[in-house]
Amino acid sequence: MRVHVIGVGKMGLPMALHFRRGGHVVSVQDTAPERLALARAAGLAVDAQALRGAEVVLSSLPHDDALLAVGGQVAREASRGTIYMDTSTVSPRVSAAVARACSEAGIAHVRATVSGNNHMAEAAQLTVMASGPREAYDAVQPLLQLLGPAQFWLGDAEQARLMKLVVNLMIAQTSAMLAEALALGRKGGLQWEDMWSVLTASAVASPILKAKSVQLAKRDFTPTFTVEQMIKDLGLILGAGSANHVPLPQTAATLQLMQAAVAQGRGGEDYAAIIRTVETAAGLSPD
Repeated sequence: MRVHVIGVGKMGLPMALHFRRGGHVVSVQDTAPERLALARAAGLAVDAQALRGAEVVLSSLPHDDALLAVGGQVAREASRGTIYMDTSTVSPRVSAAVARACSEAGIAHVRATVSGNNHMAEAAQLTVMASGPREAYDAVQPLLQLLGPAQFWLGDAEQARLMKLVVNLMIAQTSAMLAEALALGRKGGLQWEDMWSVLTASAVASPILKAKSVQLAKRDFTPTFTVEQMIKDLGLILGAGSANHVPLPQTAATLQLMQAAVAQGRGGEDYAAIIRTVETAAGLSPD
């Protein structure tokens, strides 16, 4: 397939490389010169004009406004019959607007959200949660299989966007749970390393807890996903809750912890830095 990738950030670049390794013809574009330099260094063709001849367009974008802009460009410039996949975490409302614009232009829009961080993207270990026209999903299935071992088609509309928010709600709440539990343990005299050894061998040892333990057991808060990025996602989650009349009080409280982390200068750290925020509130040293 001829695949054009818009947005070669920490997620988009490894996706593009997986497509090329899978034998597909891949071109890319991005607004950031440094990301284009990395794409060129990796041997990818940088060519914004290739959008017009692509069979499949994939985008990986940071927020609603970016999807509106890129989705509009795809609707205007891509050929009829093109399949447009987007992997971004965005609101169902904006996603639906982009889908309508694409449909009017004869372009099928597959919402192909992913669960996993940039390291998992590089290792082709993402979980794909897709929705949109089933025929289009089936056509791009060979591409999606290059991104990870599991793909799910959830329906023909915005189900993938909502499923991504459901997953990220649980990820955010896991970090809040850890923050309170670890602060309690430290304040009561437990050793940090001992707590992680027990937690990762216990009944609460979920895959995400085990994955985060690699860094956090060493108190390494280098970001795979920042506090500020999680704040954006929590806003989307609370918006979806409001639209569906679902109370999300714990999620709202987690957002406040994230805001406190930003106020403490930790917005660029990993979202698990709310552990430090709770520790500070408990009178513990966060370092």
